[in-house]
Amino acid sequence: MSGIQKRSIDLIHWFKSLKKTDRLLLVGFLIAVVLSVFCLMLIPQFFYQTSKIQPSDDKQTQAVIEPTYRHPLTGSLLYEEKISLPQVFSVMIDNHEDAWPPSGLEEAFLVIEAPVEGGISRTLAFFSNEQEVEKIGPVRSARPYFLDWANELDAVYTHVGGSNAALDLIASGGTFDLNEYWWGDYFWRSNDRYAPHNVYTSTKLLNEYYEFREEQGKTPERLYGFWKFKDPESVPTVVSQIHIDFSTPVYVVDWVYDSQTQTYTRSQFHQRHLASSGKQINANNIAVVITDIDVIDSIGRREIRTLGEGQAIIFQDGQMIKALWKKSSHTERLAFYDAQSQKEIFMNAGVTWIEVIESEDELMYQ
Repeated sequence: MSGIQKRSIDLIHWFKSLKKTDRLLLVGFLIAVVLSVFCLMLIPQFFYQTSKIQPSDDKQTQAVIEPTYRHPLTGSLLYEEKISLPQVFSVMIDNHEDAWPPSGLEEAFLVIEAPVEGGISRTLAFFSNEQEVEKIGPVRSARPYFLDWANELDAVYTHVGGSNAALDLIASGGTFDLNEYWWGDYFWRSNDRYAPHNVYTSTKLLNEYYEFREEQGKTPERLYGFWKFKDPESVPTVVSQIHIDFSTPVYVVDWVYDSQTQTYTRSQFHQRHLASSGKQINANNIAVVITDIDVIDSIGRREIRTLGEGQAIIFQDGQMIKALWKKSSHTERLAFYDAQSQKEIFMNAGVTWIEVIESEDELMYQ
């Protein structure tokens, strides 16, 4: 008989020798020990499962957190504040009928349209270094008043030559300039159009130009101001159509408000204004600036007052707001104020078009 068998028999005899009450107590004690060991084995697994579930709960909590910051240029909602201001590129885009359709104009977050000679309008389109726009143009020549609107955003002012007055102002400093005549590597000429309506650039090339000038220490500090923004509102439509007459029938502009998309769609010469991508140009705000415009030479070039203040009309959410525009200096941001309350108007997040005209007679709306 082995030692183990002998010890087992002795243990059985010892157990039988115990009183019945003692045997019940012993059995109860052993059951308690077994249950305690079992619980101790389960507790770590319980905590492990809890730790696995906890991140999921965190994700659900994060999902309900609303964005609270606004993009400084578009007003779009962000979860994190922009630490540094985006670099802005402004591009003179041709609006001559031989230059239709434009490229990239539908991607601009801000467009300023103003008259030039010949009863034609020209646009200054603004993009940021965060955008990817493969083709922008046709790029055309500079005019003095567009410089003030570019400078207020510390923007690269992109153009092909310009009037003598504009080039003299650029030469005097203060404008972050990109002239195709001197920096042709950052442009290309298309073979499917005739000059001067065939010069193009892209945000990739504009970023490369900025990086090159930054390496040279030639980039200005970005200090531009911000508009106040809000989200589009669903309110009853009061004004659904806006008509702007730039003096030549082929360049008349119409904006129509679409309450479903809460945007204004653009037409030119009574036809949908399409970009080369096939997209119709639209906006979330239409700001009409009324200011002094004078013809200064036999060619018909204009002088437009950009500083000071004047009458304005803001169209957003199908509403019309009588307003004032104010711009105190060449580098100060153009802003709009309610004519009655004198408070700055909150612009809808998204795209804004500014239409510059001489008289309210050039504007009709209904």
